[in-house]
Amino acid sequence: MALIDLFLGRFVKRGELTITHHDGRRVRFGTPDPDIRSVALRFTDAGVGSAIVRNASLGAGETFMDGRLLIEQGDVLDLVTLTTANDKWEAGQGRLEPSPGARAFNAVKYRLDRFNMERKAKRNVAHHYDLSDRLYALFLDRDRQYSCAYFTDPANSLEQAQADKLAHIAAKLAIEPGMRVLDIGCGWGGMALYLNKVLGAEVLGVTLSEEQLKVARARAAEAGVADKVRFELIDYRRVTGQFDRIVSVGMFEHVGPAHYRAFMRQCRDLMTPDGVMLLHTIGRLGQPGVTDAWTAKYIFPGGYNPALSEIVRAYEGLRMFPTDVEVLRLHYAWTIRHWYARAVAHEAEIVALYDERFFRMWTFYLAGAICAFEHGGMCNYQLQFSRSRAALPVTRDYMLTGERALQARG
Repeated sequence: MALIDLFLGRFVKRGELTITHHDGRRVRFGTPDPDIRSVALRFTDAGVGSAIVRNASLGAGETFMDGRLLIEQGDVLDLVTLTTANDKWEAGQGRLEPSPGARAFNAVKYRLDRFNMERKAKRNVAHHYDLSDRLYALFLDRDRQYSCAYFTDPANSLEQAQADKLAHIAAKLAIEPGMRVLDIGCGWGGMALYLNKVLGAEVLGVTLSEEQLKVARARAAEAGVADKVRFELIDYRRVTGQFDRIVSVGMFEHVGPAHYRAFMRQCRDLMTPDGVMLLHTIGRLGQPGVTDAWTAKYIFPGGYNPALSEIVRAYEGLRMFPTDVEVLRLHYAWTIRHWYARAVAHEAEIVALYDERFFRMWTFYLAGAICAFEHGGMCNYQLQFSRSRAALPVTRDYMLTGERALQARG
């Protein structure tokens, strides 16, 4: 019996997985489950199984991208769902994790990779965010919010949930007209433009993506607010001045643990004495860990999702008040399900932009991300900080009141 058969036999209990080996031998694992779609795979060569046994995520991802692991029943989301549903984070099994040796190697390798000095940080950002602008237009919402949406109802559209996310964050920032706001990791400019349009803030958005910068500046010019909403290609470490509010959404994942304290110190120094900051980041529900090898290699080089304890250590002693912490558990899974469906619907266009291997890589990435929030140990944290203990109301009521008022304005 092949080693992969022993591995899957011990691992797959819920749902039915059928493997056809390269020699035609067929093996079935697990039992049918009404909540998990059955999946059938074909291994085109003898090396597929051993690659998966060595490192499940890296091996499955690479062999799927290369067309050596073929999905004959179901799709890649069905496959990742079946495997992760058998290894839920809260069950504490960890059966899909790499071997202890591979884990130790990865811990050293990716800890070094997460030293995101300025030049390397720009290269890492370009690897992902300087892809074709057309690609992102195919699967994101109209405002191009490439971060976790906020679902007041899981049935809401992606556009509604992303608009609600902007209102949710803006309400927490308690912005008054004319305030100066710094948007660290401004993406395609949606947050900055919203804060100016709805709340009358003057915003500086900073990014390391040249492609995002072009789009953000064009949007500000088209809206006639380029004098109030500026965008610059600059590292957060090089920003100067004083800001009443700082917002950073989906950027902290690229800072790297070695630079967390420098990031927090820079934010504190950039805030006015009554300044407020909102940090939105993917995070780990448990203890610090290591970015999986496939994601670090193909999707987010230098990327790392922090544990809450790592964020806490970063601001301890800096004399900032942690004024609010919110944990979003399923919102990102719902968000990425929309992205996945849109990417699959635009398969022909994505293949034309790149090739079939890229499309398989992208859908594997999105499928894995969905399941990391549905079954794995990932969540989103929104942390609010203030330089002053009296700058914000002492209860959270203002957040809900402000959010509802912003939602009513559309």
